[in-house]
Amino acid sequence: MYKAIDIDRKNLTIMGVKFANLNALESAANALGTNMFEGFEPTQELIQLYVDWKVGIVSESDFLTKLFIIYGK
Repeated sequence: MYKAIDIDRKNLTIMGVKFANLNALESAANALGTNMFEGFEPTQELIQLYVDWKVGIVSESDFLTKLFIIYGK
């Protein structure tokens, strides 16, 4: 079931997580929306992890490790 999430294009945030620019926000919002129709339920923590990975704060291996911790798979 689709559940609306807070997307603020003026302040460049999704669920309170700040994006660098409108293009990055809209790309993420489109990907989230597509996956939500398949049952994915995004969280603020997961969106922040994604942003941190995209800007290089979190390495790919740390990104995958944290995903494993969150989802246990």
